[in-house]
Order: sequence, then C-alpha cells, then structure tokens
Amino acid sequence: MAEHKILIVDDELEITELISLYLKREGFKVYVADNGHAALELARTVKPDLIVLDILLKSLDGIEVCKQIRKTSTVPIIFISCKSDDVDIILGLTIGGDDYITKPFSPSQLVARVKAQLRRRLIQEHAASEGDIISYPGLELDLNSHTVKVDGRVISLSSKEFDLLTHLAQSPNKVFKLEQLYQLIWNSESFGDTRTLMVHISNLRKKIEPDPANPRYILTVRGVGYKFTC
Repeated sequence: MAEHKILIVDDELEITELISLYLKREGFKVYVADNGHAALELARTVKPDLIVLDILLKSLDGIEVCKQIRKTSTVPIIFISCKSDDVDIILGLTIGGDDYITKPFSPSQLVARVKAQLRRRLIQEHAASEGDIISYPGLELDLNSHTVKVDGRVISLSSKEFDLLTHLAQSPNKVFKLEQLYQLIWNSESFGDTRTLMVHISNLRKKIEPDPANPRYILTVRGVGYKFTC
C-alpha cells in the first residue's frame, strides 16, 4: 500500500497531524486540506486513492465537498464527524460516502478502515480487469466500466453501493446475514452497528428498484439479512 495517496480534509490541526502520523507510518502518501475549496482542488490535481473527510468544515462543508467529488469520481470517502445522530450518518452515506466514523476515534481504527476500503477497491478492480458483465432482466452490471443499467438507463451508484450490489448479484438467492455482508463489503467487523449497511441497501433500492417499497431485486429476509433475486 506504499503508493496509495490519502487526502485528509479537516480544519482541526491536531486531528490532521495525528491521522497523518499514523497513515505515514503505514507507508501512505498523505495530503492535507483544511477547508472544502482546498479539498476539491487537491482531489482534482492529486487524484487520491481515498479521502478522509470531515463534515463540519468552514465555508464549504464536507457534505457539499462530497457532492462535488461524486460528480466525477467514485474515490472511496470516509466521513469523520463529532455528530453521531442517525440522520447525519444517513445523510453522509446517502450523498456518496462509503463509511462513517465519529469523533473521538482511535487513529488505529481509522487506519484499519482505510485499509479495508482500499482492499475492497483492489478486489473490485481485479474482478473488473476481466471485463465481466452480470446481467439479469432489467438490470446489468458492467464490472469493467463500473456502471449499472436499469432498463437500459445508466444509474449513478457510489463505490460502496456498486460493491454491495455486485456481491449480492453474483450470488442470487443466497441469504447473507447483516454481519456477514458488512464483513464482505467493508472488510471489517461492524461491532453490532450495521446502520451503514442498511442505509446503503435503502439507497440501492431507491436507485434500482421500480418500487423501492416492494423490491424486486434486493429482498429482506426478516431476522436474518438480505438476498438478491431475479
């Protein structure tokens, strides 16, 4: 992972210095921005492999930064914030965030999340190198171009939404437990908090299902988890 570039966006100097120290120890090349505008410029010029993004930034907050980045990039984004309410977590994940960690947090825990995101990205790219296409009636996933079509229309998904849909679609009718699915997609333990997974499932249904309230593809197996049907 020595060549991976990580962009840290936070206006608290102590936080950026601490995160940078831990990431550099792991061999990452680190870039830092203390405001949203600088973050967008670095995201454009440096093209980081992952972004650690604080929500509460001055002038241009993390939510808006994420929205702007998502117009042109699927780079993994981990939100960090002192806000732990469900509504804030859901908002961050809905607009394109891949993971969310609340302050205060252990730097080693953040490093583990960064590594998990990058490992998943590498797995996805390896699978895509073979140019595989997963196709079902009304739904097509192109692993090479990282695109999804619903009834012929290209649908915009975040990187984690795409990973989740791909994994489910590759094993139709197989029931995945919540913890199991979280482990497969995030490459880490959820420690009982699977809200991130459930938000991504909800987002996916809104984007690919003809009627999200009565899903056709991603079904809930009550008391267990989810499965993909066609």
